[in-house]
Amino acid sequence: MLCLEIWYFQVLVLIAGLLENPELALDSLSVCMTLSGWVYMISVGFNAAASVRVSNELGAGNPKSAAFSVWVVTIMSFAISVIIAAFILCARDYISYIFTEGEVVARAVSEMCPFLAITVILNGIQPVLSGVAVGCGWQTFVAYVNIVCYYIVGVPVGILLGFDFGLGLGAKVQQAQQRLDKWEDKKQPLLANVQLD
Repeated sequence: MLCLEIWYFQVLVLIAGLLENPELALDSLSVCMTLSGWVYMISVGFNAAASVRVSNELGAGNPKSAAFSVWVVTIMSFAISVIIAAFILCARDYISYIFTEGEVVARAVSEMCPFLAITVILNGIQPVLSGVAVGCGWQTFVAYVNIVCYYIVGVPVGILLGFDFGLGLGAKVQQAQQRLDKWEDKKQPLLANVQLD
């Protein structure tokens, strides 16, 4: 199940390479995927904890304790994800400078941060619920759900939005580049308007 999710991210990288201005698109995507991956690791920890706890409680014949464990781990993971998403939104103009000094990439990442925040929140919940399903013994069901959601729905919708509706990284990067170009045109030397006596 985790392989299906990890491979999905690699498919996104391959598809992003086909967008307009692929170098900037991939730079921006790599920053966002790295941030998302860091948060995802927290959720994977909760995934393992939920899986073990739920399976132990169900095996011991304590369904109420299993349900309580599900609520606790889901709320904890959701709360952490919301806090991190809020931080990403607040630091959207600066967060990419952890990885790069490029202003164009920073602008593109800044424009993608609302989508990144939503992704962070959803990735805070989904692995936990997958862990719960695994703890209940529904591994096959979860694998099929992952295949359908990621590959049959997610990839085609992403391709449609990125290429046909112009919502891809290339469009965001191009908009950021145009804004930077306007700013560059207005720059003048600091002492250009100073009269020397």
